[in-house]
Amino acid sequence: MGKGTTLAVEVRPEGREPIFLALARAIIEEIDRGRLKPGSPLPGTRALARALQLNRNTVDAAYHELTMQGWLATEPSRGTFVATDLPDGIRAPPPARRVPVPEPAAPRPAGRPMLKLSDGYPDVRLLPTTAFAQAFRRALMSHAFASGGSYGDPRGSGMLREALSAYLRDERGLASSADDILVARGSQMALFLAASAVAEPGTAIAVERPGYPLAWSAFRAAGISVIGVPVDGGGIDVEALERLANGNRNLRAVYVTPHHQYPTTVTLGAARRLRLLEIARQYSLVVIEDDYDNEYRFDGRPILPLAARASDELPIIYLGSLSKLLAPGIRVGYAVAPPKLLRPMADRRVSLDRQGDLALENALADLLADGTIKRHARKARRIYHGRRDHLAGLLAERFSQVAEFSLPAGGLAIWLRLLGGISAETWATNAARLGLSVLPGLNFELETARPPEAFRLGFASLDEREQMRAIDILARSMP
Repeated sequence: MGKGTTLAVEVRPEGREPIFLALARAIIEEIDRGRLKPGSPLPGTRALARALQLNRNTVDAAYHELTMQGWLATEPSRGTFVATDLPDGIRAPPPARRVPVPEPAAPRPAGRPMLKLSDGYPDVRLLPTTAFAQAFRRALMSHAFASGGSYGDPRGSGMLREALSAYLRDERGLASSADDILVARGSQMALFLAASAVAEPGTAIAVERPGYPLAWSAFRAAGISVIGVPVDGGGIDVEALERLANGNRNLRAVYVTPHHQYPTTVTLGAARRLRLLEIARQYSLVVIEDDYDNEYRFDGRPILPLAARASDELPIIYLGSLSKLLAPGIRVGYAVAPPKLLRPMADRRVSLDRQGDLALENALADLLADGTIKRHARKARRIYHGRRDHLAGLLAERFSQVAEFSLPAGGLAIWLRLLGGISAETWATNAARLGLSVLPGLNFELETARPPEAFRLGFASLDEREQMRAIDILARSMP
């Protein structure tokens, strides 16, 4: 199939489905059937519109939707092609209805942050709000919700746990059933419940340094002492971890973010992963693996979690979040753990919060099952990839003499390391006066006497125009 040829497909809208979405769904079905293979060229919009007796704008809208979702790729002066990075063996769900993206909010008054280079939040404007609202309405009107005369399972909605089980199996290689999953109100609650499952008098946990301060707070709230282990360009220093485990008999667990280390974004390599698991096995440590943004891998395929490769006898609590995928305001996290750890987590959950938000959880189960969340992830990943590259270009152009960074393979932030003794804290204070909120390395360090002079710059929540404004303020506020 090449230039001047046409594509014979049957366009059959379902219900009130727009014609461009019906066409997009038909093309996805042809890709899924293997008739359109990765790299195959598609007809031009004019030729396909003429062949199918459709308006050219309809065909253009369908191509645009599929390009944003990652099914198609456009090459200037050459045309439109089936993407070459499609997953194998996955049935293609129908495309979601697009939701208009609102214009950025007007600047706030001087002296108050009008822009935020966050620590890595998703852009809430990309949320498929129409599909989400419809799913939530269905959940509220369902027989299961209306007939609920008592509290449900403290582990969360059975529908969501079943949907998560299938999702984690397909996307992350986890062979876990719904009985192995606990749903919590965000990853912070899941962290606290995980800590409470391993907490004993005098218990200590090893954490990455620099690392995630809210995790340290959760562990301390559960009565666990927090001990930092250095992070370098390859992730957590496993040799330092072994020395700690050998010298501290109270060490009960290790908390890691191996896929995209928080905050530095580095990925733990294969050799260190194997060594980490061996150390945990040798010293009987529980591994708490926080895989907070697994969906956002831009270069190469996502790396399987530790929990997908570890042997059954090694206890691992695997934590994930739908908030990073959808929006910070949607507080849904989850934990996957063996029964001996999941049971005490569920027991502690009852004392804190009898059950979760059943309607919200069932709505999310619906969106997982019908493919909406997977389609959203593909679309968001494509957009965030572009925003990562755009911010990286701005940083290289404006700050190459005073800072350096490694382009992250995934995640939603860049770790910018300052050179020449520049104080990140002073720079952040100056930026705040000009209307920009930015997080210095001090925010992520256990030993605050020697903080890393760096910034964690979240790029996902700002479009290109907003990024340019933020970097302009950052440049003007440099000490």
